[in-house]
Amino acid sequence: MIINTGQRTDIPAFYAEWFANRLKEGFVCVRNPYNPVQVSRYRLDPSVVDVIGFCTKNPAPMFPYMDLLKDYGQYWFVTITPYGRDIEPNVPDKHKLLEDFRKLSGIVGPEAAAWRYDPIFLSERYTEAYHLHAFSQMAEALEGATKTVVISFIDLYPKVRRNFPEAREVSKEQRLALGKEIIRIAGEHGMTVKPCAEGDELAAYGADCRGCMRIEDYEKAIHSHLNAPKVKGAREACACYLSCDIGAYNTCCHLCRYCYANAEPSVVLENSRQHDPASPFLIGNYRDDDVIHDVPQKSWIDDQLRLEL
Repeated sequence: MIINTGQRTDIPAFYAEWFANRLKEGFVCVRNPYNPVQVSRYRLDPSVVDVIGFCTKNPAPMFPYMDLLKDYGQYWFVTITPYGRDIEPNVPDKHKLLEDFRKLSGIVGPEAAAWRYDPIFLSERYTEAYHLHAFSQMAEALEGATKTVVISFIDLYPKVRRNFPEAREVSKEQRLALGKEIIRIAGEHGMTVKPCAEGDELAAYGADCRGCMRIEDYEKAIHSHLNAPKVKGAREACACYLSCDIGAYNTCCHLCRYCYANAEPSVVLENSRQHDPASPFLIGNYRDDDVIHDVPQKSWIDDQLRLEL
């Protein structure tokens, strides 16, 4: 099976010690975000967990614990954008992130490390020319460290509108012009562009519009075939394979203004004060009224002899 860690928060950046403790103890508890008394308990054991998926803006805090992950398959998305602290107040220096991406790729391999350059928005400071210049520099720095770059254009969810009221939609004309050039630049550095939930409008320019986190991507990362059950996408436009996320909303301390997983900074700060690295839960601990469900788990790896991916 696949365990995801990054759809609700950034565990490597802010909760690496906690996750290392979960790996050592061999299980993790996750509250249902819509019914908090319902708790899912997952085993963290490579005999039943084939891949752990990470989404992070800062993988470095996990580096001291990588030996705990050596028996697991891994797939990493690392987001590196060109925005400053006016937009991403707590994200580390981008030059350091580029170095750390290359270090991560050296550990897990280019097939298991993908770059996310998203979300893309435009403003007086962050113009089309700014994006193309920044993307070109980053793509050059990451050449050979990844084969994939994921892009998306900003979605104005209610949380985004509240925390980033000056944000504007990117027009179709702008999306096509930017996307075409990004695809060209990425190709020059050995990367395929995968748009995230953007339909197929960039397919004509060479983008892979089938989804950015498919079973096929996990299989290439672990060099094995997976007999995975079907799951519904996170949203109608999403073709990614997302399930069993062990994170929690309103806990990411990057506090990016475009974030869809945080309600507002005050809620994040209050939740972060309730974090205990020794707890089975990311936030808080057991409650008297918890209803704990041990999730059935098994390996999805297909051991039948097949042609190499």
